[in-house]
Amino acid sequence: MSYFDAASAAPLHPVARQALQASLDEGWADPARLYREGRRARLLLDAAREAAADAVGCRPDELVFTPSGTRAVHAGIAGALAGRRRAGRHLIVSAVEHSSVLHAAESHEADGGTVTRVPVRRTGEVEAAEYAAALRDDTALAVLQSANHEVGTVQPVAEAARACRAAGVPLLVDAAQSLGWGPVAGDWSLLTASAHKWGGPSGVGLLVVRKGVRFAPQGPTDERESGRAAGFENIPAIVAAAASLRAVRAEAAAEAVRLRELTERIRARVPALVPDVEVVGEPERRLPGIVTFSCLYVDGEALLHELDREGFSVSSGSSCTSSTLTPSHVLKAMGVLSEGNVRVSLPPGTPEEDVDRFLRVLPGAVAGVRDKLGAPAGAAVVRQEDTLVLDALGKLCPLPVIELAKVIGQVPVGGTVRVLADDAAARQDIPAWCEMRGQEYVGEEPAERGTAYVVRRVA
Repeated sequence: MSYFDAASAAPLHPVARQALQASLDEGWADPARLYREGRRARLLLDAAREAAADAVGCRPDELVFTPSGTRAVHAGIAGALAGRRRAGRHLIVSAVEHSSVLHAAESHEADGGTVTRVPVRRTGEVEAAEYAAALRDDTALAVLQSANHEVGTVQPVAEAARACRAAGVPLLVDAAQSLGWGPVAGDWSLLTASAHKWGGPSGVGLLVVRKGVRFAPQGPTDERESGRAAGFENIPAIVAAAASLRAVRAEAAAEAVRLRELTERIRARVPALVPDVEVVGEPERRLPGIVTFSCLYVDGEALLHELDREGFSVSSGSSCTSSTLTPSHVLKAMGVLSEGNVRVSLPPGTPEEDVDRFLRVLPGAVAGVRDKLGAPAGAAVVRQEDTLVLDALGKLCPLPVIELAKVIGQVPVGGTVRVLADDAAARQDIPAWCEMRGQEYVGEEPAERGTAYVVRRVA
């Protein structure tokens, strides 16, 4: 079995496993106690904090351990907003942040705050100038991921941090996806991360708050972790997280070169092996191990099952999977195709032959799903002068696009197709199909049921 979903959770690093087992015997006691067992636990906790701080590039007393990366994000955003309430209640995020950030932004809005969601290019990258332009006099906090978890695009954190510093606004960086590859550049103010992303155990997050940043912890607090993460520290997991972070950093330079070559191989060969594929994300400024592509006329869930049967574990941002009824918010913000989406994220140590076997298996898997789907016979099509009306109501991704592709040839050049659809993915996938196939997407029109998507045939 080849595990290609390291962006969700990386396999436990051997060093993490060793450190976890060793610290279970030494780090079980309360580190706040003064007796021998407590002192031993405190030494382990302090050493882990120093190692993590060294990897981040901060002072040990600026870093606290949280029960997860999500908790670190929520605590960091809430504490920074509360600490700067006098400055205002405006929050800036990008449109492609992790859902934990977007949920925190929604909660802030529900509480009366305001949020600016900065859009991204088609590659998933924020325009640094556009991000800076979102800063206002009442901005309390800005948030920007270091790299995207779905497409691997690296964000202009240093430029954003410079603009925020000039405006006197703290910048929180969600570094969960990138911290294992190296420290985050720029003069940022707060940082969050999660150990399970770099091969540490799940259930350990990091929250860094630089000295001088106004921060007011929210909710019930206690004396542990500077009052910023209440509860008894999971010292064995924390020790394993810090040990594995140090280990992956030692391997990062060489492994980054190797994984980048493998993902570049996938980026180059998939469009040649599989017709009607869009490789998404920034081609150069991206993390080493992530490559994402979308296949026209493919059900994402069916493709994942086919690949799983062939021994490959991958993830998807498609709407047509059992976990969601809407497309990935990242792919939606980028304006790229979501149907038949596959995210390959290679863990360190992935053998070259596994990637080659994936490339051999993928074309047959995609062709098999396309054969099984096929556009339904007798799709309801009505001609109105130079316009075809295609009734795709009640049909889920990818069927509206499949049927559109089947009827576009019946339209004279310059004529239009009016696709009636009520599937949420159609709003994203029909314009993306037009982009890929060289047709003109005219826009949406009101319809009695669902929405009418108008496409003009160019050639």
